[in-house]
Amino acid sequence: MKSKASLWFAQIAVVALALSSGAVAQSQRPITLGGTIDDYNPFEKGGYEMHGKWLLTVYGASGISDFSAEMNMEHSDLWMIENNTTDTTQRDQHTHHFTMARARVISDPKYVQENCPTAQFTVAATTTGFAVVGWAKTTGNGGNPPFAPNGEMSQLRVCVTGSDKVAFSNVTLMFSSGSNASKHFGTVPINGVVKSVNP
Repeated sequence: MKSKASLWFAQIAVVALALSSGAVAQSQRPITLGGTIDDYNPFEKGGYEMHGKWLLTVYGASGISDFSAEMNMEHSDLWMIENNTTDTTQRDQHTHHFTMARARVISDPKYVQENCPTAQFTVAATTTGFAVVGWAKTTGNGGNPPFAPNGEMSQLRVCVTGSDKVAFSNVTLMFSSGSNASKHFGTVPINGVVKSVNP
């Protein structure tokens, strides 16, 4: 078990060095990261709980990547209390799938510092990472959602950040202000965790 953990941390270190130092521009090997999303979106009164999984593949020297995520949403307990209901059908349970192809990888530390949220509440701040920016297709319950009835895409920024002990620990998804998807998800970061890195 100890050797497995040591190998995982060694892999993280290699990937972190590649992405943060610019060495990714010389690497030909794809790097795949994955994890989960668990957050609370206050965009609408009472908000939604959000839970899901995500996957990101960075194609080495190309500077491009593919991102996908699947997520379910439902009104929170607070929303149920504020609306004085115990009817679970009112939770508005629904699903979303996000896909973003050939998105640009940005590893410039200044860009990451200025455009990616820094987790610093009660625990150590995130200090390293990279961003992925592109146009994402979003579905609702497997079809076109009301905010994108004709399949319109929205600009999405995915930030993968970490610190000295775990280079890639946090992920955030942020839709640009004024985009179709921001009408439903807002422009606040949707938070998750990095669970795997496979160089």
